[in-house]
Amino acid sequence: MHRIWKSFRALYFATLLMLIGSGLLSTYLGLRLAADKVDGLWVGALMAANYFGLVIGGKLGHRLIARVGHIRAYVACAGVVTAAVLGHGLTSLLPAWLVMRMLVGLGMMCQYMVIESWLTEQADASQRGQVFAGYMVASYLGLVMGQLVLVLHPGLGPELLMLVAMCFALCLVPVAVTRKIHPAPLHPAPLEPRFFIKRVPQSMTTVLVSGLVIGSFYGLAPLYATSQGMPTNQVGLFMGSCILAGLLVQWPLGWLSDRHDRAVLIRSTAALLALAALPLAIMPQAPLEVLFPVGFLVCLLQFSLYPLAVAFSNDHIEADRRVSLTAMLLITFGVGASVGPLLTGALMKLLGPNMLYAFVCFCAAVLVLRVRPDAVTGLHRVDEAPLHHVPTPDNMTSSPLVAALDPRVDEKSIHDQMQSGDAQPSGDASTTETGERPQAK
Repeated sequence: MHRIWKSFRALYFATLLMLIGSGLLSTYLGLRLAADKVDGLWVGALMAANYFGLVIGGKLGHRLIARVGHIRAYVACAGVVTAAVLGHGLTSLLPAWLVMRMLVGLGMMCQYMVIESWLTEQADASQRGQVFAGYMVASYLGLVMGQLVLVLHPGLGPELLMLVAMCFALCLVPVAVTRKIHPAPLHPAPLEPRFFIKRVPQSMTTVLVSGLVIGSFYGLAPLYATSQGMPTNQVGLFMGSCILAGLLVQWPLGWLSDRHDRAVLIRSTAALLALAALPLAIMPQAPLEVLFPVGFLVCLLQFSLYPLAVAFSNDHIEADRRVSLTAMLLITFGVGASVGPLLTGALMKLLGPNMLYAFVCFCAAVLVLRVRPDAVTGLHRVDEAPLHHVPTPDNMTSSPLVAALDPRVDEKSIHDQMQSGDAQPSGDASTTETGERPQAK
């Protein structure tokens, strides 16, 4: 692991700086609007705009990198993101903030794609899992450190925006001075949405619900914590502990995922999530001794849904389609994360801040009803399934290229998928993850 860290330390450090800035910016904007007595609908809209930018950035990033190259694309997007961050301090017009938040998401997605394509090309096939783990640790550590900045500096002045801009400016340095060979040009993998909706419907539903929940959490948890009477430094601790839960759960989750039925795990996790979030959903005001442990437990569970869905879907998709599958899952996640903050923000405005966790309970209950382990017949289960579980970061910290770091994906299939962006779907798409054929109309 030391040799891997030494080989990729520049890219890991760039990722760390990016996520410190991104994590701090998300929480800062929520707290700033809460201090200005802006309702939760606008706070949710800002997070929705960020995820919308991430989704469209996944498409535009390929074109930009193909046109100007990896380093130029990274530098250009870092410049746009830095300017957009500073723009929040120049105006208080919320529609302008929406545009700038979308630009931050779009630019960061392109930056993710540059870093991940570099990691993919430079990592040996035998090391991809360890390289991926290092990237995930750098990502989550950056998000946690971004929250801890608020503990050390609880003020909500423009100096925090300057610190965010400084992180995005400094993340240019390790990429700009790297001596590593430039990656090959990128080619987008085909999405084939109809095929995946029919083949892995329960996984797609789980990913969509995960996006609804996690998007709402990142956008509105700071507002919820403020409504509970927490000062800024305690909000930073609350957010940091919740995000840390997402990192800590990955390794025990992987152990369980490789040994037990993944459909059962998804349904059980959803049921436990509904129960865990229920106390905060029914309590308008929660004491700190309840809020911190329950919030930590809720995040342990909600950050487990996406990795389980990724592993479950990979068990039912052939190797040559797994790059496309990951791109489709991340887009589905992004759509959910764009809609979730808007719905939750409206509910919080109408019925109170505890609606954040009521929404989590509702989403978890939908999964309990929708995911049916007994319906999985294994008709399309791949020969080597169950595939080894890989801890997967959420869409805050990854791009569609993250599939290429997955050791379950064959290197030849990565190359074939990236070269066949206009490939047509093949095979029988009339069957589903459950092994059931749709009824004839």
